[in-house]
Amino acid sequence: MLEGLPPNNAAFIMRLRCDEATAVAVADIIVESSDPAETAASAFEEAQGDTKTWAQLPWLVEIYFAAEPDQDAIRELVRLAAGEAAAEALEFGTISQKDWVASSLEGLAPVRAGRFLVHGSHDRERVRPNDIALEIEAALAFGTGHHGTTRGCLLMLDAVLKERRPHRVLDVGTGTGVLALAAARYLHSPVAAGDIDSIAVEAAASNARLNGATPWLRPVVARGVLHPGLKAGGPYDLIFANILARPLRSLAPSICALASDGADVVLSGLLAPDVAGVLSSYAAQGFTLMRRIDLEGWACLRLRRGGAARRPLA
Repeated sequence: MLEGLPPNNAAFIMRLRCDEATAVAVADIIVESSDPAETAASAFEEAQGDTKTWAQLPWLVEIYFAAEPDQDAIRELVRLAAGEAAAEALEFGTISQKDWVASSLEGLAPVRAGRFLVHGSHDRERVRPNDIALEIEAALAFGTGHHGTTRGCLLMLDAVLKERRPHRVLDVGTGTGVLALAAARYLHSPVAAGDIDSIAVEAAASNARLNGATPWLRPVVARGVLHPGLKAGGPYDLIFANILARPLRSLAPSICALASDGADVVLSGLLAPDVAGVLSSYAAQGFTLMRRIDLEGWACLRLRRGGAARRPLA
């Protein structure tokens, strides 16, 4: 469910239906106790209404694993974080890579975010003359624009482009390359992008070719910003990082070190309880919140070095 973040070779899943506080506690403890390259968590509101049983509660936690998890160990972690009832309600299963790939795009309608339209090959006829169209194919990496985290970033990009023309752009954790591709297609200038997953990088490069953007977008395999090409391209005046709260906090010093004076940093992949901690990490680097967009339970933040805080917008 959390686009761009689950391991691309994920074959196992854990699910839990619960209340909001339990969902956040369970997702946090498993992510904090796991390798982020091998495990990812998603927690979101599934339904509305008054419910009484664990099976009917409105929040759903999904944890994706690249390797078969130790179910007893996971239950013990959940027991510590949320109690016996939550631990006993866990459901474990497997997922098909074929279904995983197909679900990343097929059957989904095009997504509009300001001037950007993200679509598959089956919806080319729906592109309007003034659209900045991004054709994204199903692949072994996440990022089709349909998730609130990616759409929020695209809306932030559209807002930035109405104010100014960035000269140097970086996309950290690029996934299928949607954000980097959007910037490259609009600016017609080089955009730096990297991802820890080589399959994601291959998908982003393929999407760059599909959209005629290879002159401006050549993604690299990188953990965070630890790649000579990404460092050499700085300082950047616009940086995207659509990843989880934990790596966003740990990467704050290295991301901010590549930002120019007056740079915008757009962060996403955040549930509401994550926002305060992430803002604190970037405030320590001299960044101020300029705008916040909330979509589908996820927060997208636009920060600026040395900026005067504005009233957050929904």
